[in-house]
Amino acid sequence: MKPIAGLALAAAGAGLFVHSRARRARVAFPPRGQFTAGLHFREAGSGSAVVMLHGLGAMLEDFELAGLFDLAARDYRVVAFDRPGYGYSERSARNPLAQARLLHEAFENLGITRPVIVAHSLGTQVALAYAIQYPQNVRGLVLAAGYYYPSVRPDALMLVPPAIPLIGTFLRHTFSPLIARLLWPAWLKVLFSPLPVPQYLPAWRALAPGQLRSVGEESALLLPATIAMRKRYWRIKTPSIIIAGAKDRYVSPSHSRRLHEDLRFSTYLEIPEAGHMVHHAAPDAVLRSIRALAG
Repeated sequence: MKPIAGLALAAAGAGLFVHSRARRARVAFPPRGQFTAGLHFREAGSGSAVVMLHGLGAMLEDFELAGLFDLAARDYRVVAFDRPGYGYSERSARNPLAQARLLHEAFENLGITRPVIVAHSLGTQVALAYAIQYPQNVRGLVLAAGYYYPSVRPDALMLVPPAIPLIGTFLRHTFSPLIARLLWPAWLKVLFSPLPVPQYLPAWRALAPGQLRSVGEESALLLPATIAMRKRYWRIKTPSIIIAGAKDRYVSPSHSRRLHEDLRFSTYLEIPEAGHMVHHAAPDAVLRSIRALAG
């Protein structure tokens, strides 16, 4: 009984610590935007609409920290969303097609018509899903460092457990955030490599239990969702600019090159000294892509 009691005591202590840190992070970094259709968003600027969708495990602040949000807001109406289950958005849609439908509802509520959608990493799947379902309501796609084709993802072994029913609930409220916090610096180094890691998202906001659940769910759905999506790429006629970092260690740039071959109306741009966080490494290149599509 002693080992069980020890585990229970350790779990209780871990849970108290995790929730204390997550609560402090929410107080220190409250929502600064508005809400529609259960989604938290921030808006700035005026003119043609530009929508920004972050990747796995991130939040809308990712684009602010990259400087891209403010750069684009000088000339466009920029709306950056917390995707469902991330940041301060409700956990209401999981797969890319469902998230795209929720975004369309938000667009209608906000009067967003024919935007250029800028998406990073796994957010690119949602942007593609939007172009498939609502081709008449999107002006163009800027797809940065996306994952587009089924491939083995060893990191799923670490990311999926917090989303497993029952045991996942226990893990994400106790030990998973602690392990993730220990790995956080190394994780960021992989994402930003070969460039140094800049000031980034507050760790205990990014690693809160609800956030880890969404990361786990999207990671578990990654292969089946990608298999389903790749069968529909041929339907996309939206003008697209596909951007990849030549030194991306997290998602191979071969995904982007291959998508460029499959999308008939696409341009491919590879940034030589960038890794996965290509919008941080080259925000000006992303902005030029927005301008090319916005007209």
